[in-house]
Amino acid sequence: MDARGTTDRARGERLLQLAIAAGDVFIIATATLLAAAQRFDVPIIPVTNDINSIAVSVGPWIVIAWVLANVVRGTYARAHVGVGTVEYARVLSAAGLTAGAIGISSYLTKFELSRIFFVLMFLIGVPMLLLWRWSARRIVHVLHHRGHLLTKVLISGSEERIDEVATVLRREKWLGFQIIGALVPTSATATETPGGVPVIGFTNETAPNALASEADLVLFAEGAFPSPVDFRRIAWDLEGHDVQMAVVPSLSDISSGRMAMRPVGGLPLVHVEPPQSLAASRGLKRAFDLVGASIALLLASPVMLVFALLTKLQDGGPALFRQTRVGRDGQLFECLKFRSMVVDAEARLSSIGHLNKNAEGVLFKAQNDPRITRVGAVMRRFSIDELPQLMNVINGDMSLVGPRPALPAEVRRYEIDVQRRLHVRPGLTGLWQVSGRSDLSWDDTVRLDLYYVDNWSIVQDLSILARTVHAVFASHGAY
Repeated sequence: MDARGTTDRARGERLLQLAIAAGDVFIIATATLLAAAQRFDVPIIPVTNDINSIAVSVGPWIVIAWVLANVVRGTYARAHVGVGTVEYARVLSAAGLTAGAIGISSYLTKFELSRIFFVLMFLIGVPMLLLWRWSARRIVHVLHHRGHLLTKVLISGSEERIDEVATVLRREKWLGFQIIGALVPTSATATETPGGVPVIGFTNETAPNALASEADLVLFAEGAFPSPVDFRRIAWDLEGHDVQMAVVPSLSDISSGRMAMRPVGGLPLVHVEPPQSLAASRGLKRAFDLVGASIALLLASPVMLVFALLTKLQDGGPALFRQTRVGRDGQLFECLKFRSMVVDAEARLSSIGHLNKNAEGVLFKAQNDPRITRVGAVMRRFSIDELPQLMNVINGDMSLVGPRPALPAEVRRYEIDVQRRLHVRPGLTGLWQVSGRSDLSWDDTVRLDLYYVDNWSIVQDLSILARTVHAVFASHGAY
């Protein structure tokens, strides 16, 4: 990509930010109008004046204030748009900031703002804003996959660390990072790293190499500079050029929510909160599971009834398949699923061992398992066979979100670190589900599960549940 390509990318990013902002304005204005159009007689929230007159007099100011709150909270920042949960959290924070400002202003000016109007505006506007941001994110990811709005990345550091970073960036293509080369210490002599990243220069000439290669971003991994003074000089050399800089810390698999940068005497200290495995097993998550599973079970009941009948009619066998799994802290429980295989599937397992795609791991994975029935294939494609596990969630054996429920035979083969997956309840869905399902290697499955256990949060659970819907209908890795 030449300089013109870099300019087009920057222009594209600005247009994307403007498009998101325009969508926010439209949604906030729509929510305001819809709130003004409603008429409800709620005894505990009396209507104190005409809602239409309020919409006309203060509606435009509310729209402006809400958009400005999004600007102040940085919801349009390039670093957060399309990546992670920070964008969603800041959208919610901006809504809370707006609600607080409206409430305080109404109190101080003694303005009789309709409570119905106030409540409805946020009940309508906040979900619509989150849905819009999610939709915009999907569009950005599609553009990245098609080679648009890519960020040209130059990785600087030791060859080993460069390959570790490159592996992540190549795996997560939706991030839109295009690796153009590596900068290694002067002691290195290879023309490319062991992972196949071409070496285009040395770390002692980072700025000239970044400018010559027209990189959009320089990632500094371990070994990229010998001292903080050298990094500061690199920053000086890149000042005034459209080149971003990011440092990859030696820490890995730690969410941004657990890290906080607190400069002390000019020394940037990264404070890391303890792992969240205990919080992931307490009351808030349990309440979230009970409410969510109860609602999901009520909505899914018709579909479950249909497939239970189809499974029974197909071969006369039981509709449900009960299997002993390992729950939190190693406790055994009966995991419920719709039977998707023939009745004697367990007995036939030894005869199809040659089909196992995961011989190096502890799981059995066969893309064309002959034991799967026709009805079972449909259920597996859309994860319908796992819906009975909602009862396991209500009973407290499982959670809506968590690590994959393991078999006792698998757990007996766990290494010490992998046993940490058992510190929380297994999940009906999880990071493994939304990141590839059966297409994942055993190492990737473990990495994702351990990341979830250590970095649990309600916001992450909500994000995983939303991504699960897309993963299920896309059916990637479902077999």
